[in-house]
Amino acid sequence: MTETLDAQSAFSGTRDVDPRYQLNEAALDAWMAENVAGYAGPLTVRQFKGGQSNPTYELTTPTAAYVLRRKPPGVLLPSAHAVDREFQVISALAAQGFPVARSYALCTDDAVIGSMFYVMDKVEGRIFWDLKLPGLTPPERRAIYEAQTDTLAALHAFDPDAIGLADYGKAGNYFARQVGRWTKQYRASEIEPIASMDRLIAFLPESLPPEGPSRIVHGDFRLDNMILAPDRAEVRAVLDWELSTLGDPMADFSYLLIGWAIPASLRNGLAGADLEALGIPSVEETVERYAARTGLKPANLDWLYAYNLFRLSAICQGIAGRVRDGTAASAHARTMAAQVGALSDAAWGFAKKAGA
Repeated sequence: MTETLDAQSAFSGTRDVDPRYQLNEAALDAWMAENVAGYAGPLTVRQFKGGQSNPTYELTTPTAAYVLRRKPPGVLLPSAHAVDREFQVISALAAQGFPVARSYALCTDDAVIGSMFYVMDKVEGRIFWDLKLPGLTPPERRAIYEAQTDTLAALHAFDPDAIGLADYGKAGNYFARQVGRWTKQYRASEIEPIASMDRLIAFLPESLPPEGPSRIVHGDFRLDNMILAPDRAEVRAVLDWELSTLGDPMADFSYLLIGWAIPASLRNGLAGADLEALGIPSVEETVERYAARTGLKPANLDWLYAYNLFRLSAICQGIAGRVRDGTAASAHARTMAAQVGALSDAAWGFAKKAGA
């Protein structure tokens, strides 16, 4: 069955604040009173159990509830944990009517709680953790998958220049820059050599796909980063914009499609499942629906799958580095870190299909 969860929680519920991420609640209360319209304390602070990168908190008062996202304290990888970018993009998209949580204010003064943070609305609704959507009917499943595809297509329809995000990323050479970025992130966190990662680092820059248009890419667009209405297939908020930038929309779309290539024995996989019986659209149907709304289609899915799994490997290696350095934001981080080898091996399998 699904769970009704709060925005920005990667796992069900909240807990007492981790001692490593304690806040000065009096200073936060004073900042909220000055910067958040309609705020009135007293304030109760709890930490969401999930969140691998940016510690995320539930802020409640007698009349309202908010979510706070902050940079973790300590030494961080370059360009990581850019909560100011998250704030910028969700503010711009909210103004266009795209489903995101309402943002209130960004605080760049580390003196308030110890690191940069922003505050937004807490959005209520459903988050689905298992791609097979147990407990729902086939028509309900199809409607949710179609809403997911339509939401991504709507994001990719925006002209960044027209909505004030012209400076949100560099134009052109997106995949080349991303491969370079994640290679650097991986090397910065590398603990021991992984042969498949070394092969991918050599192969991917030499086999880049044709360049697509520059659009807003979410960077982690998947089912459990969306909040749906309690009673219908309406996306109320897309969450977790930490990896968003300007780039090739095929990066986002192929990342979404990776779910169909992951074994159905895992909660985030569909490969081997009876999609027709479940009511879940096939890859081909999803590609056609997205293409009908954007005019875009993936040229080489095997390369795109290899790229996305490589990128996930680098992200997990970054988590492993934070475990090593004592700055990981979740107890689940060790499990994530252990996935690097399997993910990179799978990526190399797709790379070979793509011509490696």
